[in-house]
Amino acid sequence: MAGNSKVAIYGAIFANLGIAIMKWVAAFYTGSAAMISEGIHSFVDSFNGILLLYGIKRSQQKPDARHPFGYGKEVYFWAFVVAVFIFALGGGIAIYEGINHVMHPHAPEPGTMIWSYSVLIGAMVLESISFWLAFREFRKTMNGGIIKSLRESKDAATFAVLLEDSAALVGLVIALIGITLADYYENPIIDGVTSICIGVLLALVAVFLARETKGLLLGESATDANVADIDAILVKRPSVMKWGEIRTMHLGPNTVLLALNIDFANQLDVHTVETEIQAIEQEIMALHPHISKIYIETTDLS
Repeated sequence: MAGNSKVAIYGAIFANLGIAIMKWVAAFYTGSAAMISEGIHSFVDSFNGILLLYGIKRSQQKPDARHPFGYGKEVYFWAFVVAVFIFALGGGIAIYEGINHVMHPHAPEPGTMIWSYSVLIGAMVLESISFWLAFREFRKTMNGGIIKSLRESKDAATFAVLLEDSAALVGLVIALIGITLADYYENPIIDGVTSICIGVLLALVAVFLARETKGLLLGESATDANVADIDAILVKRPSVMKWGEIRTMHLGPNTVLLALNIDFANQLDVHTVETEIQAIEQEIMALHPHISKIYIETTDLS
């Protein structure tokens, strides 16, 4: 999954770098607040992609004495940092620029608006390619609708890029509508309001991303479907009399910790119990390879 995430992230970085340059050129010639906001947005997205790549690299470190369960959650931390950057640099500066242009409107020079229109259309093409790369990887793990899948996804890097690209496409549409209205009515205040709308959009996306990554950082459980499968494995084993709560926690996008108490039949000897535990672990990992760290204790649950 890390390799798949990198494909989407590299696509997003190169697309956003190209788009940022185009938007800044258009902003230079037109002085448009919306274009300035969009340029900042694309630059922040490019930097965020680098942070996500760094998080993926860090998460692939081998376990050591200080981190016996590995560094898988590094990618969740850096995805949370990305959310902060989107909120503060993307949303905050866009709102500031918008308010500044509303209070001090500046009409663009005649004939310069073609820069904005050309850049926005070109940016839509590049962002669409980036979005398609991210969605193609995300779709492999989808289970139901997009919103439901986003909430259940444990691959923070991929869904962070998907959210960024989605916000970028919506922001471009808002910018195109706003700039067109400002040009048609010759009212630069509309341009400032457009920038504020883009800033609010980025802030909302950042809050959603921060909320999802916070849950993963704190230790989110495996999906209900995974837990149900573990239940089904235990039910069909005659040696298992009862079992306690199935406790799971994601240690990374593809690593789940499982802790389980099992009450085996009293007539079983120690060797047979050990054999049963190994068989249960192997069956769980065969069905769900990402549940790779399993700790089973024998307990009297009567």
